Amino acid sequence: MSLTSTAASAGLARGRVELRQAFSGAELVGQCLWPLVTLVAVFLLRDVPIGDGSGTGGGATLDTYILPGALGMFVALGMLLVVQQLAADREDGSLLRAKVTPNGIPAYLLGKLVQISATIVAYLVIVLVPGLFFVDGLALDRPGSWLTFAWVVLLGLIATQGVGAVVGSLVPSSRAAGYASLPILGLIAISGVFAPIAALPAWLAWIAQAFPVYWLGLGMRSALLPDSAAALELGGTWRPVETALVLGAWAIAGLVLAPIVLRRMTRRESGSRVAERRERAMRRIG
Repeated sequence: MSLTSTAASAGLARGRVELRQAFSGAELVGQCLWPLVTLVAVFLLRDVPIGDGSGTGGGATLDTYILPGALGMFVALGMLLVVQQLAADREDGSLLRAKVTPNGIPAYLLGKLVQISATIVAYLVIVLVPGLFFVDGLALDRPGSWLTFAWVVLLGLIATQGVGAVVGSLVPSSRAAGYASLPILGLIAISGVFAPIAALPAWLAWIAQAFPVYWLGLGMRSALLPDSAAALELGGTWRPVETALVLGAWAIAGLVLAPIVLRRMTRRESGSRVAERRERAMRRIG
C-alpha cells in the first residue's frame, strides 16, 4: 500500500469515527436542530408573495427563493466549522498527535473533509427532501438540474472547507476562532446566498464575486429555480461556466495550500505549548 493510499485509508477511517461521534447521543439533537429550524422557517414563508406578483418573479412565494439560499448557507458554513474544529484540535493536542503520525496531516485533513461534508449533506437532506413537498416553483424537473445541484454541492464543499482549513491554520486558539468567524459571516452576508447581489454597490459586488460563497449561492439557484429567475442575477444569466471555474479554482487552491499551511503551523507545536494553552483555558473557566 502506497503512502497516499495509507493516508487516504486513515483519513476515511478518522472521518467515519468523528461522524459517528457527531451523530450519537445528545450530539444528534444539536446536529438536527438548525436544519429543522430552517425547515420550519421555510415552511412558514410558503405563502408570502414576492412583490405584487406582476414582476419578474411571476407571483412566486418567498420560500421558493429562501430554500436554495438555506442550502447554500449550510454548505458555506462548512468553512466556519473547519475553523472552529481546527482551533479546538490545536488546543487539545489532536493536531500534535497527527503531526507525529506518518501521513498524519493529510489523513487529518481528509478526515475533517469527510466528517464535515457528510454532516452538511445530512443537513441538506433534512431541509431539501421535506421542502420538495411544500415549496412550489422549483424547477428540478429540468434536464440537468440534479446534476448541476450535485457538482455545485461537491465543489462548494471542497472550496469553502479549503478556505476554512487555511484560515483555521492561522488562528492560535478557540477564542481567536470566534473572532475569525465574524468576517466569515460577513462574507456570507454580502455574497447573495439568499438573494442576488444586483442591488449591492458595485464595489461590494466585486468583492463578493472574488470568493466562492457568491458562486455557491448562484449555482444553487441555477439548479433549483426556473430559468426565468436568472433575470434577477448579474448579467441576467446563471453563468454556469464561470461558477464551475471559480469554485473549481478555489477547491484546488484549498487542497494545495491547506496541507502546506497546516504543516508549517504544526512544526511550531509541542507538548509544552499544548499544556500551556490548556492551563490558560482552565484559568479562563475558573
